[in-house]
Amino acid sequence: MSQSPGPVEASGAEPLAEPLLALKGYSKSFGAVDALKEVDLELRGGEVIGLVGDNGAGKSTLIKAIAGVQPADRGEAWSDGRRVRLGSPQEATSLGIATVYQDLALCENLDVVANLFLGQELGNGGPGVLDETAMERRSMELLGLLGVTTIRTVRTDVERLSGGQRQAVAIARSLLGEPRIVLLDEPTAALGVIQTRQILAMIKRLRERGLGVIVISHNLADVFAVADRVAVLRLGRTAGDFEVGSASQEEIVAAITGAEFGSDARPTEETPL
Repeated sequence: MSQSPGPVEASGAEPLAEPLLALKGYSKSFGAVDALKEVDLELRGGEVIGLVGDNGAGKSTLIKAIAGVQPADRGEAWSDGRRVRLGSPQEATSLGIATVYQDLALCENLDVVANLFLGQELGNGGPGVLDETAMERRSMELLGLLGVTTIRTVRTDVERLSGGQRQAVAIARSLLGEPRIVLLDEPTAALGVIQTRQILAMIKRLRERGLGVIVISHNLADVFAVADRVAVLRLGRTAGDFEVGSASQEEIVAAITGAEFGSDARPTEETPL
């Protein structure tokens, strides 16, 4: 492929900016198992995509491929109109991609500041001297950007935080490198109603700051509450791409299951997929 996928342009309208990320024919195999098969996906700045599909559909594999953890075997990745390589986590990070996995990988015996800066601590001139004040200030700034008000002090140990607060810390940590794209794997899983609402509000704040966000979720109510578009994977393939404003949950469930649209598969808001 010699040219960028190119911006979409409506008649008489200004051309859209190049996608922050465009995947073309992304494929990944594990032995004889094709986990991803010719997947296409585009993500623009200030956009939230809900990535949905049944168990084994390839959602987590796609996120790991974008993050460079399990690079694709075939396919192309484009960023801002130029072809890029996502062959390692370092390459993904250099392109402004940050990932928050379902396993948050937080150290419970350390406080919020130490978790945010673990492995990337700020120094204070001398060897082995940390700038605790700067790290504490930056931690409060990041939590403030996300609208987090429930963590009283950034010196609280993570083991004392709720599930929603821990998710907030993990998302804040992903923002340290000022990414352009944030990938979230089931950020509301196992959270209560109030905590889920708070996490969804954080995702909206990321969108308002112009970031592109991809959210894996089994809960269509959460997806419809926060996403602009819904990308459906089924058996490792792209099974649909829907605008939230013009799609119904029934259409998306049909794409997930392979059923004919209009069948009896109708999820309720209380029943996650």
